[in-house]
Amino acid sequence: MITWIGNGADVLMERALTWARQERATLRKTLGKPPVDEDIPAEEQVRILRKLFDRYYGEVAEEGTFLFPHVADTLGALHASGLSLGLVTNKPTPFVAPLLESLDIAKYFSVVIGGDDVQNKKPHPEPLLLVASRLGMAPEQMLFVGDSRNDIQAAKAAGCPSVGLTYGYNYGEAIALSEPDVIYDSFNDLLPALGLPHSDNQEIKND
Repeated sequence: MITWIGNGADVLMERALTWARQERATLRKTLGKPPVDEDIPAEEQVRILRKLFDRYYGEVAEEGTFLFPHVADTLGALHASGLSLGLVTNKPTPFVAPLLESLDIAKYFSVVIGGDDVQNKKPHPEPLLLVASRLGMAPEQMLFVGDSRNDIQAAKAAGCPSVGLTYGYNYGEAIALSEPDVIYDSFNDLLPALGLPHSDNQEIKND
């Protein structure tokens, strides 16, 4: 199921429906029963499932959500240095702000783009181009940090330099296969690369 995620909730619903149809068809064939015609159009099924998904996800989104080591302190250091920070996710927009608030990192971002804020999600460049527009920057002036091939492909398509992180989910692939400009094992490796103080024991309070 991990290969279903990463492209937004609507695509997740489509992948789940495709799997369910295939499983049902296989079962009916095994039982010697004819295929079943779909009474509800596929697009309507996705819409219904997305509504149910959003209702459930809204209840459990914060459960099991955590930050990787050094993310909070590194974001604090980047923000304190005067850099403008933006966040791009394919996650449904209504759940993004509450999650960031629960993790106490919302205050660091000048721009936040969720999956419902754009017509085309990552790996399409549209979300990154929207961030660039809102920050008043050219894409090549930004640095996009991600942990999946969708992130790196979006950065390349937008003309934005990219950093690939070796942790997180990436469909079971090494991030190096996506050929980011730089690869880091830890989020706080960004600090020395940007000329900022770095410490493995760094803990910046989230004031």
